[in-house]
Amino acid sequence: MKKSKVKSSKHEPSKHKQNNITKGIIISFCVLIAVYIAVSLYFANHFYFGSKINGVSVSGKTVDETKTKLASVLQNYTLNIKERNGKTETIKAQDINEKYASNNDYQKLKNEQSPYMWITGIFSKKNSEMADGISYDSNLLKEKIDALSCVNGNDITEPQNPSFKYTSKGYVVIKEILGNKVNKDALYAAAKKAILNQESTIDLEKSNCYITPKYTSSSPKVRKTKELLNKYVSSKITYTFGNQKESIDGSAINKWINVNSNLDVTIDEKKEKDYLNKVFSKYETTGKTRSFTSSSGDTINVSGGDYGWLVNTSKEMESLNSSIKKGQTTTKQPAYKQTAASHDANDIGNTYVEVNLSKQHLWFYKNGSLVTQGDVVTGNVSLNDSTPAGVYWVKYKERNATLKGQGYSSPVDYWMPFNGGIGLHDAPWRHGQFGGDIYLTQGSHGCVNCPPDLAQTIFNTIAAGTPVVLY
Repeated sequence: MKKSKVKSSKHEPSKHKQNNITKGIIISFCVLIAVYIAVSLYFANHFYFGSKINGVSVSGKTVDETKTKLASVLQNYTLNIKERNGKTETIKAQDINEKYASNNDYQKLKNEQSPYMWITGIFSKKNSEMADGISYDSNLLKEKIDALSCVNGNDITEPQNPSFKYTSKGYVVIKEILGNKVNKDALYAAAKKAILNQESTIDLEKSNCYITPKYTSSSPKVRKTKELLNKYVSSKITYTFGNQKESIDGSAINKWINVNSNLDVTIDEKKEKDYLNKVFSKYETTGKTRSFTSSSGDTINVSGGDYGWLVNTSKEMESLNSSIKKGQTTTKQPAYKQTAASHDANDIGNTYVEVNLSKQHLWFYKNGSLVTQGDVVTGNVSLNDSTPAGVYWVKYKERNATLKGQGYSSPVDYWMPFNGGIGLHDAPWRHGQFGGDIYLTQGSHGCVNCPPDLAQTIFNTIAAGTPVVLY
């Protein structure tokens, strides 16, 4: 009997391989599902990978572990304040009673993270980050800031604008001083922001917490102020007093000049006036003692009165300051309140009225020549109405005046006042009785009583401003 041959299929190995692949895929898929389920079970109680609260990683942490970690982070939080001089000061969380606003309630974030959607957390941060507000005691923060040495220390330097120094070559700019004074309000705002954002450092320089000078050496305003100052001190004003001169230039002017906080140039008028008064006083003669040669040939000293040179300093300052602001060089006379005959030692000149009170006699000279003379009656000594000695000047002259005072009213033809209500005038009621000792008990109320013809001659010749010398 002949055996038949069994043919093997060439497809059998291929089917086996396919079965193995299929089996492997199924097993892998089951493993993946098992792993995914296991990881999902893990994330049922743990935060997604990449989860952050206030920037702190809580990846894989449980809610309780997160609370512990964040509490530790907050407890260890320190705000470092970096200062200009290289010094650093700190404010700690416990110093200001710092807390999380949510009271560590992070379950809400966890609830938003579905355990079975954990894989999406790898690609999206939608449900992976949380900002937990910070609360603190604002009063404690202010107290801590007030206590910082950069705020209330002993080595705080005020900022200063550039200043200007006068030299023989004009003004130079002295560089500004930055100082280290802190703007407390700006520091408080920066600290508040840093605490809420849990930032570890405030750089006072970068945070613009320092009070800075309004201007620096490179500011256009500084250049303009320097130019103006140099214009002022380039001025030279020369005053003439007869043959004598006094010059005022930058060496004096610079001492009156001030520059305010806005770099505006001002003139200290008090300093200016004090300086000018010292200069002018050397040439003012009002009230000063004079050496006078009397008609009898005697040289006497006469003091008092209101005659003489007197500068109107206030008015002159207006003119002077105008010249200074223009940078002018000029020669001039100062503005005067009143003038005298000359700037010589004898400023009375050679036109004047002379009254010898003890001899009760008057002389009137014009251009050195005697115009007239005669006996007079002056103030009543017994009633303390003596005519004051001194050098005065005729203020004006008036015809037909009425002189009034306590208990009297006297019409006169010729009135020439020289000292308030005291003056030269005719006194017809004396009926020609003048000179001698009349003035001791029957004198005037202070005026110089003249015979009518003497008063008329003087009146017709004299001019306002003429000196009256009484001694």
